[in-house]
Amino acid sequence: MYNDESVLENHHLAVAFKLLQNEGCDIFVNMTKKQRQTLRKMVIDMVLSTDMSKHMSLLADLKTMVLENLVHCADLSNPTKPLPLYRRWVSLLMEEFFLQGDREREQNMDISPMCDRHSATIEKSQVGFIDYIVHPLWETWADLVHPDAQEILDTLEENRDWYQSMIPPSPPSDDQQQQQQQAVNDQQQQQSEKKHFQMTLEEGDESGETLEGNDGGGGDGDGGGGGRTTFSSEDAGGENDENAVDAGM
Repeated sequence: MYNDESVLENHHLAVAFKLLQNEGCDIFVNMTKKQRQTLRKMVIDMVLSTDMSKHMSLLADLKTMVLENLVHCADLSNPTKPLPLYRRWVSLLMEEFFLQGDREREQNMDISPMCDRHSATIEKSQVGFIDYIVHPLWETWADLVHPDAQEILDTLEENRDWYQSMIPPSPPSDDQQQQQQQAVNDQQQQQSEKKHFQMTLEEGDESGETLEGNDGGGGDGDGGGGGRTTFSSEDAGGENDENAVDAGM
């Protein structure tokens, strides 16, 4: 049974996966197909590793794996060092890359990534290097092997934040430039309309002052202009009647 290879462990796996097919027993029902395949392989590897015939080889592999990852962490330890030392190593490393890119350009070859001194963005590359390579490695090392490595992780995050703050702003795209130009044009138009409105108000104030001066120019004396020297027809009629009475007498 099972080709005489880890018979008991293979039997345990077969029964376990069969139970998952029963109604109400599939605890992984909410997983996607890809997630289920990944989980299945992981479970198989873990259960088969319980075969005691593999104990010594597993122990040797474990020691080797720890040592391999220790050296791997050391190889990627520059970003975990104090910032001045880290920046010094980055400068040396990038100069090596740029020299390689210069040689590739001289020989009309495709320039390797991060080797073109005219287009490489050092700050952005370091942030990506930390986010996708260094931090996951050191975080796993701290969780599984060396819990006291939190101080190293803190320094790593501080260095990452510094390089993030030094990333030069990218030039705006064509759409952004058009939007910015449109905003400037709208602002200029609003200022022009506001200035025109203020000038209209000032002209209106001056016209009002002129009208007020004309209304009060004659005063109460003889010869005064405006409505104060205008007589109604009733007043004129009254004077004619008085003159007629005087003449009759």
